Amino acid sequence: MADFNAQAKEAILKYKVADAKKIAEDAVAAGADLVDLIKNGYTAGINEVGELFAQKKIFLPHIMAAANALNAALEVITPKLGEGAATSALGNFVICTIEGDIHSIGKDICAIMLKVAGFNVINAGRDVKLDDIVKACQDNNAIACGTSALMTSTMVNQKTLEEKMKAAGLKGKCLTNVGGAPVTQMWADEIGADVYSENSTDIVTKMVAAVKG
Repeated sequence: MADFNAQAKEAILKYKVADAKKIAEDAVAAGADLVDLIKNGYTAGINEVGELFAQKKIFLPHIMAAANALNAALEVITPKLGEGAATSALGNFVICTIEGDIHSIGKDICAIMLKVAGFNVINAGRDVKLDDIVKACQDNNAIACGTSALMTSTMVNQKTLEEKMKAAGLKGKCLTNVGGAPVTQMWADEIGADVYSENSTDIVTKMVAAVKG
């Protein structure tokens, strides 16, 4: 069988939208492990692009081009994942990028992996106002809420959200999960978040354990 993971990673690293989409289509047709393809193919590529950006070897347009390639692939793969996923067995999970932050790639990958794990995921988008996050949790009777902050300047909004969730009577009913590049376990502990997750694999492992425990 073709090495779809290697091909997917290469397509992301070379910013080839058409190739990324074609590889996803071929993988679906071949009955490949799509979850593994996302984690060890496309996500591996995105992570490497992120490292190159951090080292100032590439620039923002390259990040956007890689994101376009990833999104083209996910448009093919995501509907197929839904066909085999458990249907909201674990409850409703609201996920978004925190107010003031427009990053979405990592959050979107986490949303897909949580769906595969059996959550009914409400992906509220990016730069979501704190009051709207609280309302989404209330309206959907969410058992968990995950927020991503990719900048230190927006991390403070995760702390404010904890306060708003408490004021709304949601703490203890709706688990709060925080993540994002600058976010740490220490920060989660400081603000009173229930769970800190480092990446899409970590969030699934920890959140499944939390809701089942």
